[in-house]
Amino acid sequence: MPLKILVLSNYRSTITVRPEAEIFIGLQKAGHQVTIMTYGDSAYVAPFKEAGIEVIDFHAQKKLDKKEIAIIHKEIVKGDYDIMHLFNGRSMVNGIQAAKGTRVKVLLYRGFEGHIHWYDPTAYFKFLHPRVDAIMCNSEGVAEHIAKASIFRKPRLITVNKGHRLEWYQDVEAFKPADLDLPADGFYAVCAANNRRMKGVPYLLKSFAHLPPDANIHLLLLGKDMDTEENKKIVASLPNPQNIHFMGWRPDSLRIVKMADTFILASLYGESITKSVLEGMSLGTPALITDIPGNREMIEDGVSGYVVPKANPEAMGKALLKMYQNPEATKAMGKAALERIKNRFNSEITIKGYEEAYLSLVD
Repeated sequence: MPLKILVLSNYRSTITVRPEAEIFIGLQKAGHQVTIMTYGDSAYVAPFKEAGIEVIDFHAQKKLDKKEIAIIHKEIVKGDYDIMHLFNGRSMVNGIQAAKGTRVKVLLYRGFEGHIHWYDPTAYFKFLHPRVDAIMCNSEGVAEHIAKASIFRKPRLITVNKGHRLEWYQDVEAFKPADLDLPADGFYAVCAANNRRMKGVPYLLKSFAHLPPDANIHLLLLGKDMDTEENKKIVASLPNPQNIHFMGWRPDSLRIVKMADTFILASLYGESITKSVLEGMSLGTPALITDIPGNREMIEDGVSGYVVPKANPEAMGKALLKMYQNPEATKAMGKAALERIKNRFNSEITIKGYEEAYLSLVD
């Protein structure tokens, strides 16, 4: 049964939005009619149009804006859509209001575990609004959080992971350590993230205090604001501070991730199938991550990487040392990570999951 699908999202950044944007290109190719309301200068406008998707140059700028609500409502009525999928806060608040009095099924997307509470009035303008027919969750951890927050009304929760495709990363050429002025014989753990409290970077740095002094293990920190005074103070206290490298934000970060022996992330909360970890796995780089909801679903512990308790530098240090001391096993984990993407976190699986979810709502 072909569906008419209206999507409201921001597709300006090609790399960031690719897993999401490719879902709707896949649905269009599967015979459904997709219309996307987004910024007209978005990076994905050309690929959308090439696939036959209608693109409307519109993106919500203010919440509960009457003019913007009217624009969305007019399009819903004009297109007589079966499904409207809303992906960010302003689109959700305005889109829900615009759907009133129409037959369209309203879906929201949630890719973040946290910040939805039954006692928060703003939650009832989005995720806990009675006009919402379902919430698409990017992980079971997200679904569990929303279920706990929903006291007065239990929304329909559907979990579909945003998948990747190995071919997206085939042309990424790994750096050689010498290209980055690093020793050729080093073991490299890379963390690509912007420094926020939820990322647990201090715990990651402290894990290096639990490594033997002669371990040739280097940490490459990619992202904004990693070199804070707090972090630099921790590094100065380590036995081998020269093995910690603050590299800032880099547009070629995937080349560094592919060079690395492991992708490491010490997140404390709020993640949900972290995209940078999946990117690393798609490049054949096994991951060492913490056991928070959402993220722990990515890794088969001991097969495609290691999962350790959060806020536990000693456990993270021990797992990192184990990878360092068993290089062949670590390489095998990298191959298993590729298979994990292929068989569990694949974009084609995501497209099928979205299609089945839409059809179930319409039925």
